Amino acid sequence: MARKSSKEKLRWSKLYSFNCVRPPAELDLDNHQPLQGLGYSRIVHCNQGHMHTKKPLKYTKNYISTTKYNIVSFLPKAIFEQFRRVANLYFLLAAALSLTPVTPFTPVSMIAPLAFVVGLSMAKEALEDWQRFIQDMKVNLRKVSVHKGGGRFGYRSWQKIQVGDVVKVEKDQFFPADLLLLSSSYEDGICYVETMNLDGETNLKVKRSLEITLPLDDDEVFNDFKGMVRCEDPNSSLYTFVGNLEYDRQIYALDPNQILLRDSKLRNTTFVYGVVIFSGHDTKVMQNATKSPSKRSRIERKMDSIIYILFSILVLISLISSICFAVMTKHKMPKWWYLQPHNTTNLYDPSKPAVAGITHLITALILYGYLIPISLYISIEVVKVLQAMFINQDIQLFDEVSGNPAQARTSNLNEELGQVDTILSDKTGTLTCNQMDFLKCSIAGVSYGVNSSEVEIAAAKQLDSETSIALDLYSITQDFESKQGGEFQSSEIETENSVSVKARKGKKSSIKGFSFEDSRLMNGKWKSDPNVDTILLFFQILAVCHTAIPELNEETGSFNYEAESPDEGAFLVAAREFGFEFFKRTQSSVFIREMHTSGSTIDREFKILNLLEFNSKRKRMSVVVRNESGEILVMCKGADSVILERLSKHGRMYEEDTKMHLNEYGEAGLRTLALAYKKLEEAEYSSWNNEFIKAKTSIGSDREAMLEQVADLIEKDLILVGATAVEDKLQKGVPRCIDKLAQAGLKIWVLTGDKMETAINIGFACSLLRQGMKQICISAMHTDLIGGDAEKAIKENMLMQIANATQAVKLEQDPHAAFALIIDGKALTYALDNDMKNKFLNLAVDCASVICCRVSPKQKALVTRLVKEGTGKTTLAIGDGANDVGMIQEADIGVGISGVEGMQLWPVTSLLRNLNFLERLLIVHGHWCYKRIAQMICYFIYKNIAFGLTLFYFEAYTAFSGQSVYDDWYMLLFNVVLTSLPVISLGVFEQDLSSEVCLQFPALYQQGPKNLFFDWYRIIGWMVNGVYSSSPFISSPSTSFVIKPFVLAGKPPTWPWSEPSCSPESSGPLTCKLP
Repeated sequence: MARKSSKEKLRWSKLYSFNCVRPPAELDLDNHQPLQGLGYSRIVHCNQGHMHTKKPLKYTKNYISTTKYNIVSFLPKAIFEQFRRVANLYFLLAAALSLTPVTPFTPVSMIAPLAFVVGLSMAKEALEDWQRFIQDMKVNLRKVSVHKGGGRFGYRSWQKIQVGDVVKVEKDQFFPADLLLLSSSYEDGICYVETMNLDGETNLKVKRSLEITLPLDDDEVFNDFKGMVRCEDPNSSLYTFVGNLEYDRQIYALDPNQILLRDSKLRNTTFVYGVVIFSGHDTKVMQNATKSPSKRSRIERKMDSIIYILFSILVLISLISSICFAVMTKHKMPKWWYLQPHNTTNLYDPSKPAVAGITHLITALILYGYLIPISLYISIEVVKVLQAMFINQDIQLFDEVSGNPAQARTSNLNEELGQVDTILSDKTGTLTCNQMDFLKCSIAGVSYGVNSSEVEIAAAKQLDSETSIALDLYSITQDFESKQGGEFQSSEIETENSVSVKARKGKKSSIKGFSFEDSRLMNGKWKSDPNVDTILLFFQILAVCHTAIPELNEETGSFNYEAESPDEGAFLVAAREFGFEFFKRTQSSVFIREMHTSGSTIDREFKILNLLEFNSKRKRMSVVVRNESGEILVMCKGADSVILERLSKHGRMYEEDTKMHLNEYGEAGLRTLALAYKKLEEAEYSSWNNEFIKAKTSIGSDREAMLEQVADLIEKDLILVGATAVEDKLQKGVPRCIDKLAQAGLKIWVLTGDKMETAINIGFACSLLRQGMKQICISAMHTDLIGGDAEKAIKENMLMQIANATQAVKLEQDPHAAFALIIDGKALTYALDNDMKNKFLNLAVDCASVICCRVSPKQKALVTRLVKEGTGKTTLAIGDGANDVGMIQEADIGVGISGVEGMQLWPVTSLLRNLNFLERLLIVHGHWCYKRIAQMICYFIYKNIAFGLTLFYFEAYTAFSGQSVYDDWYMLLFNVVLTSLPVISLGVFEQDLSSEVCLQFPALYQQGPKNLFFDWYRIIGWMVNGVYSSSPFISSPSTSFVIKPFVLAGKPPTWPWSEPSCSPESSGPLTCKLP
């Protein structure tokens, strides 16, 4: 067939043996105990989707919905959301009472503004939800090829796929559901998957099918295909899967490497076949799609308190009004003949003043209700949306490299950007570019590489600055002494300083990923080194111990590498430049092209027997290979702390020198890995491999633990070869940005996985640690004790370190002194305990900068929560990868950096292209948004108090009868239209300072964190101003509504007049007599 001819001739079954050992043992289906138990009840009949349309095997459809409402639920849910707001609930009650006789206004004037405001908010909700619905439908209506029976495939929309269906996914398509990989266009069932939508990682992942399903590589063969999968129930774990496949009366273990997750994309593979295991909301990505925590700004929460205060004022003046009306009704009403007090209802009956007062209370609550701004919430929402649009359109936040602007993904927290007190930042991909350059290495105890890192250059500049000060002092002293006739010998300070700086200026490399320079290793000169065998082995480990794929660049003729991490790509580029080019993979081999100085090349083959992959728990990877001489070698690379503890007694020859070099590299801000190896005898390898296969083919939830144990058996008694040092360069403008943020009074915490020495030097390079700043380093002590005694001793030592540091900060007499706290991951574990975290936090908040080293993603989230809850101030978390999501969710504000690790950070408030944009986002837009919103709310309060009190003043001249001084429609339009647009304009366009002034004087940003424009002093001041502005109305009724005397028989009474005496006749009109 035509398709068969284009099939890739490549087999990978033995390449990633940690994941893909084919189970040679056939397990008897009749005698085998199936996978079962709590959480493992799912049964999938492969290629028999119709069996999953009825219970008990009826599973959720593949239709997904991320909307908040549907046609049926929109009205009740949206109305419920609107009337959760206190102000709206009050106006709803007032609108209902407007239908009763006690209302001072017509029902339309009360219902119309409420309907307008609530309707507008509901329309906004509907529009946002409609956009989500359109996005869902675009996904649900995507097409994929599905087996329809008889070996025929046809396209079907995603939403019509069901569990058990066999689907065929083609290159660059997304997977429509969670699939069990059956086969691919590669003969060995391998495929490449991009999981950026799941975890933010842009590096391709390798997935592979079971060997038993490899023949299922054509449409026709699925005519007779049937099988059964027993596996775990739907869950949110992206990296685990436990199950087995029952096929052809055999049972085969399944693991995550046979599972293709929904929303990941097929790359570099022509097609794959798979069976739907989880569909719709049962898929792992949808199980992870939990709602982000609801975040409300501090101003919004304070606004609720203001509404309560206004409501209290409303109740107070309503009580006063109702009491006064009851008094008037009892004592004055009988004398007011023109009101006919003898012919009235209970609402105005002089004989029942208590009833009249109580009913009038309701009237007063409605009449004075304009104290509460009905349009405040909707006006703020409009303003925030427009502010977010201005942020998105800011040309200064546009990234020329990617061609993308900033994205304000939510407008709910605009004003919070101007009130940030603490910034918590990831390092890799946020402060740095996550683009690695091979800079230095240590081989056989000898350090190579003369170029300098950015950290070393920054340190040299700092030393140069300090020395220049010393030289200036020296020059002044020399001039003074020369006048005194003294003679000095020439100083060596200037010479030493100039040499130091020059030595750190390396040549810029034109090769991406390779900034190494040392003539001892380049151009084949390493062959004359006494340790030539060790150097050769070092280069071979770089070229062989990896999981990358070579891709020929036809334009340049060189190879590009699709690696699982930037570090791995840099190692392969370095190996190529040293003369060991990785250029080809075959079924189970890696081919290296060794280039010699004479120009000749030799292609060498390394057969891959096993590969034990890297993960964050193991912190290492190993490959078992057979070289051309027939030797079996274990090549291992990983974190130095892990590798060094696995060395054999005779493998520690270079340990001390390598440790020294590792420390030097760490101080230079470089990322380090140690390289080691060992040789295996045939019998030793065969015995270990049998154990490995046995663990691999086991069925159960403890399979991964068994594999870890078997891997540990071979990754020990290693021989140290050397270490690598790669540089993760700082992003452009980061030092200046951090310096500006520090000037703005912001506290900056960096949470990184680097060792302490590396983190400190990165801190100096990016201006997080500055000249003259005093460092406080806290680390967990090493102890020979075990168990509870060791933990107790470490805790006591930690408490002592924190107490001493706190005392040192308090005793510091220099008011301008700045402190920096540096703590490692192990110490942080104890510092976050309940009995210690408050003391740790008290110390940390007194420091200008904090660096937490060797932290895990969970610790990032815990630190963020501690700062947010412990200080009660606004926190901002910024990161670029999936490991930062927990930290971002915990913070008040989340900002995503679209770095190499990805940009799929769901709960972020804003998305920036570079960290240096954070300076403008906070210092300019944050300042503007905070002040605009604060002034807008204060003005709303002012105008409503001023307007509402005029009604109360007028009531004093109308015996508190509930008569309104204004027309109903004027009052309706006052809040909603007449006074809303000017206030909205204030909230959108007000600029107290230009952006240039804000950036020039960043200390002005402290107006936000100190809440100078929305504290209670200012709020009460605006309220008092409202009372003052309404006071002229007190006397206006007496002048505007002059009392006109009664005219009887055309004769006005003389001034002063007395009230006429009126008495009703038995059968006739009321008669009155003037005195």
